[in-house]
Amino acid sequence: MKDFIVILREPDGRQDVHDPIEVKEHRVRMSAWFQQHIKSGNITGGSALTLKGVQIKGRNADVVNDIHQVGTEIVGGYLLLKAIDWDNAIEMMKSFPVYEFDGYAEIREFLQT
Repeated sequence: MKDFIVILREPDGRQDVHDPIEVKEHRVRMSAWFQQHIKSGNITGGSALTLKGVQIKGRNADVVNDIHQVGTEIVGGYLLLKAIDWDNAIEMMKSFPVYEFDGYAEIREFLQT
């Protein structure tokens, strides 16, 4: 099995208003997806992220009290994933409900040292 991180990017939820029924149904699908993949051992960790953060950048290590954002897009969370190979990781993530509200997933393999 190979180790991957899935970085979940999505529109900042404070910017979009969604129908409460759609949100409830989305949460049910998310819960079912997580239960399936945690039980199978493919999801080994992860978390949603708060909107509070700092960036440290530049040669002087300047601290900026804000999260990285491109337009209204933010990193909303991450998953730690175990999969046989890239194809398996991709197939697993294709069914993740984050896409229902215009989110997307970036899969990256951990560097083997």
